[in-house]
Formats: sequence, C-alpha cells, structure tokens
Amino acid sequence: MAGKVDAKSLSGRFRINVNIGSVLFLLGRLLLSLALSLLIPALVGQYLQEDARWSFYVAAGIAGALGLFLERYFHQGDDFDFGRREAFLLVSSAWLVATSVGALPYMLENGVAFTVNALFESASGFTTTGASIFTDVETLPSSILLWRALTQWIGGMGIIVLGIAVLPKLAVGGMELLGAEAPGPIQEKLTPRIAQTAKALWGIYLVLTLAEIGILLALGLGPLDAVAHAFASMATGGFSTRNASISAFDSAPVEWTVTLFMVLAGMSFALHYQWLRGKFSNLKSDSELRLYLGILCIGTSVVFLDLMLDRTTSSLFEALRLSAFQVVSIVTTTGFATADYDAWPQVSRVLLFMLMFTGGCAGSTGGSVKIVRLYIVFKKIGVDLKRMLQPHAVLPVRLGGRGIPDDVVSSVTTFFVLFLLLFVLGGLVLTIFGVDPVTAFSASAACLGNIGPGFAGVGPTMNYAGVPGAAKVVLALLMIVGRLELYTVMVILFFRRLA
Repeated sequence: MAGKVDAKSLSGRFRINVNIGSVLFLLGRLLLSLALSLLIPALVGQYLQEDARWSFYVAAGIAGALGLFLERYFHQGDDFDFGRREAFLLVSSAWLVATSVGALPYMLENGVAFTVNALFESASGFTTTGASIFTDVETLPSSILLWRALTQWIGGMGIIVLGIAVLPKLAVGGMELLGAEAPGPIQEKLTPRIAQTAKALWGIYLVLTLAEIGILLALGLGPLDAVAHAFASMATGGFSTRNASISAFDSAPVEWTVTLFMVLAGMSFALHYQWLRGKFSNLKSDSELRLYLGILCIGTSVVFLDLMLDRTTSSLFEALRLSAFQVVSIVTTTGFATADYDAWPQVSRVLLFMLMFTGGCAGSTGGSVKIVRLYIVFKKIGVDLKRMLQPHAVLPVRLGGRGIPDDVVSSVTTFFVLFLLLFVLGGLVLTIFGVDPVTAFSASAACLGNIGPGFAGVGPTMNYAGVPGAAKVVLALLMIVGRLELYTVMVILFFRRLA
C-alpha cells in the first residue's frame, strides 16, 4: 500500500515513479501539527467563552482524524524513500492542504456559502499575503483574529520547515524539501544536519517574535494586538486586528517598532544566525544586504521628498515616519498601512507599485522576486553589454566577490520572466471577470508577490470582499504560486515531461 506507485498504471499519459505513500504519510504528520495549532485559538475561545471555539474544536478534530488515518495507513518503515519528486509533490500538496484546513474555522463559523471567502482568507494567511475579505475585523471573535495571525506566523517560516524542525521523519529528504520551498535561489546550510538547521531558523524566528511582543506590550498594546501584529510583522504577513491597521494605534513608537522588525524579517535568517554567533563580517560584505538596505533608504527618501513637496503632511517627522513605514512594508511584502498611500502624489504611488516587484532578501520571510534575483538579473544585463564590446572576454556574473554558476543565472532569469508573465496574465484574467484594470493588475502583483493591499479597489483602505468569487480563486492560486516561488508548482504541472 505504501510502496511506490507507478503513475503509468493510472494513466497512459504519465510515467512518473513517485513514492506516493511517503508523501501521504508526511501529509498526515503535517495535518496532526495543524490540528494542534487549531487548538490554540480554540483554548483562547474557551477561556473567553466565545461561540467560535466550537468551530476550532471541530476543525481540529477533522484535521486530526484525517492526519491520524494517513499516518497509520501509509506508515513508512526503515526504508523511507524520499527524493526530489516526492519533495516537490509534498510541498505543493502541503500548502493546498494547509489552506483547506485553515479555511475550516471560517466556513464553520459563516456557513457553506462562505467557502470561497474562507479559502481566500486561509490562503492569504498561510502564504503571508495579508489580503483580507473581512470588511470589519474588529467585530471578529478574538479566537478568529488569533487564528488569522497564527496562520501567517506558521506560513512565514514555512509549513515544511516547521515539519522538519518538529517531526523527525521529515528530516529524511530535508534538503530536498528546503530546496523546493525555501525562498531565494541560493540556500545556505546553517548547521551540519537539516533538522538542526530548521530548528535554528525557528529559534531565531521565535526569539525575534517574542522580543517584538514584549516591546509592543511595553508601548501599551493589549495582549491580542501585540501578539497578532508581532506575528504578522515577523511573517511579513500584514493581517491586523484593527480596520485601520497600524495607524489605529496613533503611536509613532509603535510604528517605528513595527518598521524595525519588518526590516529584520526582510533580511536573510542565515545572517541573523551568523550575527547571533558573533560573526558580523557579513554586514559589510553581503551584496544583497547592502542593496536591500539601499533600496529601503532611497525609496524612503524619494517618497519623503515627494510628500514634503506636495505638502501631503505638515510635519517633517510625520512625513519621514509615513514614508519609511510604507516603503519598508511594501519592499518586505508585509502590507501594513499607516496611511492611504493610494491618495499620495503620483511619484510615490508609482514608486510603491514598482517596489512590489522587489521583495526581501533570499532566506527571509518576505515574498515577491527577492533582492538577490534582481541583483543577479541586473548584473547579467551589465555583463551581456560588456560582452558586446569584448566578445571573447570571460565575464562571469559575480555576487559578493564570487562567480555565480551559469545554471543559477539562467534559473534566476527564467524566474524573473515567469514572474512578470504571471503578473500580466493574472491581471488580464481579473479584467475578464469585470475587475477594473488598475485594481486587477495591482491585485495580481500584490497577491503574486504576497504583499496584500494594492491600489484602487484593493487599496490600503479597501479589501478584497468586493472582488468576484472566480477572481478570488485566481488570486488565491497566485498567492500559493508566489509563496512557492513558481518553480515548485511548474515542476508539478509538467511532472510527466520531467520523469
């Protein structure tokens, strides 16, 4: 039952030798983890005596029962067979399963008619997109608000990385899983064993999250507000407990605190690991980090000057705070808002839209293209221009003083082209469903890049509730494809050609 399944026996068109049993077994383990996660908001709801607690108990029961069945029925022995094909299939399946399970509390609370909205909200949470269909989040039960934040926090570091950290069996084939899911084209192994690497990443993630919670509590936020916004900041997610997002607190210290932790979340966690060990040499030598910080500073400066020249704000410090917060929020793909930037001057709006295609550093919780890919693409363009003048010269693309292999450069270039094509295709499909062009293309960019708010009908003061149901399905798929960084999904779609 749990052995290899030759897909050719299922369909003459396919010839894929995949250990389906191992994939289903690990999905069972992941379902059990999600069931335990669902109990956290259930217990909060129990303490507060909210009716919504029963939705979480039922959802946890369903996930737990299905997970237990898959784990027992497809139990793997010592000859656990898990390679790249299984890794790609598991990663894609895990995000779809997590989205479905995460949608259960919303569906149980609002009815079957809410299914599409529930799946959209769940996908937005786990992919750390932060696009919401709820028009008044402040009326939602605390347990629902906590679940929205928790889905982002889990998705921030990745469901599979969590599994590697806490489930021993997932350590088998662990590098294949990280290669299929982890953000960025160049992965750095922090410790000799993959399970230790995952635990190190989650340890750093947890410490930074707890630090932000502590600071926000000290600044006067309530426990739920502090936890939810710390979860969203470190996951670069953007779900808030307030309709007005961070601006609802009307506090400059809170905004600067969130800005700082968004910047940290947009950095590579490999760098955080090195810094915690006292190795600060990468601070100066890391080309991607310098470009990341440079983009933040230049973007902030341009928006700041634009706001001052347009007299959008009356205070110099307010203009600096608003511009820094919004630029960091967009570049790191967090999606928080402290102002209606859709009403800002045109230069600021255009720049913010362009920054949607940057993203954080590779190995961060941010989405979109990633700084390192943009760096490699522009370096590649420069090298190609030089080759026109020196056709026989050996001119490798370099990153941080070392040459980048041609296959990596080619992969990055292909990724960039695919990302732009999917962005355009997504926008065109949304216009077919009746969405106006500005809303359609900004929503496509915001969801594919896991940013959340866009412009016009999905701007910072709006939400995705008014988007047609079919368009929400398209946007939810774009979120998942963007979170999986395109290639994992492409491999699954063209599995038979790669077999």
